[in-house]
Amino acid sequence: MLLVCLVIALPVVWLVAVRLEGEPPVLSTSPSDLPVIGADKALTVTASDPGSGIRRVWVGIFKDGKEAVLFEKDFPGGNPFLGGSVRHTDFNIRIEPKKLGITDGKAILRMLVRDYSWRKWWNGNQTYREIETVIDTRPPGIQALTRMHNINQGGTGLVIYRLSEPCRDSGVVVGENFFPGHTGYFGDKEIAMAFFALSHQQGKGTRIHLRAVDSAGNSAEAGFPHHIRRRRFKKDTIRISDRFLNWKMPEFAGEIQTLSDDSLVNRFLAVNRKLREENFKIIQAVGAKTSVDLHWDGAFLRLPNSATRAKFADQREYLYGGNVIDRQVHLGIDLASIAHSPVPAANSGRIAFAGSIGIYGKTIMIDHGFGLFSMYSHLSSIDVQTGQAVSKKEIIGRTGRTGLAGGDHLHFSMLVHNVFVNPIEWWDSSWIHNNITSKINATGS
Repeated sequence: MLLVCLVIALPVVWLVAVRLEGEPPVLSTSPSDLPVIGADKALTVTASDPGSGIRRVWVGIFKDGKEAVLFEKDFPGGNPFLGGSVRHTDFNIRIEPKKLGITDGKAILRMLVRDYSWRKWWNGNQTYREIETVIDTRPPGIQALTRMHNINQGGTGLVIYRLSEPCRDSGVVVGENFFPGHTGYFGDKEIAMAFFALSHQQGKGTRIHLRAVDSAGNSAEAGFPHHIRRRRFKKDTIRISDRFLNWKMPEFAGEIQTLSDDSLVNRFLAVNRKLREENFKIIQAVGAKTSVDLHWDGAFLRLPNSATRAKFADQREYLYGGNVIDRQVHLGIDLASIAHSPVPAANSGRIAFAGSIGIYGKTIMIDHGFGLFSMYSHLSSIDVQTGQAVSKKEIIGRTGRTGLAGGDHLHFSMLVHNVFVNPIEWWDSSWIHNNITSKINATGS
């Protein structure tokens, strides 16, 4: 008899324990908080209840005494002995206040999830959450303060502009490339400035405009007056010899993947093409992090007592055995002096990179602030460390022939954010005054 009672009682006890479980459902969102909601906001809501399953999920937004339902769904009950059939779910919600008839201002996002427990007279356990937020659907205002911008193909420009509110992103769009601007230089925190650039391939017809995105995700664009000057770049021929290949290719053995029976020419092509692309990604990563201080002052220095051996944006053809085997663009200026000449910092800044970069060999990059960098390559030695502050004229290394260099020289480059620009502009004090410092001084005053 006792055994019969136990056989009957145990399942009942188990059923009551399972169906009367008191653990409330778990409710979360991504992002976890919503300090502000713009004109179009995506929200992911996740609900789970491993005990008795999810019965109902409801999400709404409350403002000015009115509630707009964003999502509601009832889930199937499944097995009456085990509860609901859905234990975990997540779903995406798109919040568009204007379509919902919700105006800007403070609001409350409300969320509720209920499970299939028999608690609370079969209504189940529930979790309720409120998130205070602000509706902001107005795009930020953005207005250029600098009046004229003459930019050379392969050159640099500077625009100073005013924002109507703090923005998470603002800057200049050139074609498909975005050059971030920064506030903080001027006393007025609504004023920002951005260096931007045209690549050697971008000439007349390239679209240039300002863009700003506020903390709510609202975006705005504005044009500003500019004139693009077309530039022609010369062609150059580089003859590749067996002597050069036998000398240089072993240096890259650990940096390229080639077959053991690959010819030296094929190894050269792997270096000149694929490794060059990989090296540029390293340079881009360095240029993505910049100081919001202007460290430099006046014209940038050229390597003393040096002769120009190759110019910016030379269109190079590589010849081997009388045939063209490759084409690349030379994105710097080669300067030659005596072997192992001391290399001064072209201007003041902070060392952003000091090490080896594939075809560029031993390389130093200096961050001059606001996305402006100088780059020194093919060095024989490096005398500075990453993070170190350097002054204009301070010796940072010595010329050499590391990387894909055929002789001792300095490959000198200037970059704006992630674009190589013509260093000749930055060596010219008149160009700097007319295009950069006069704008900064006029705005500051």
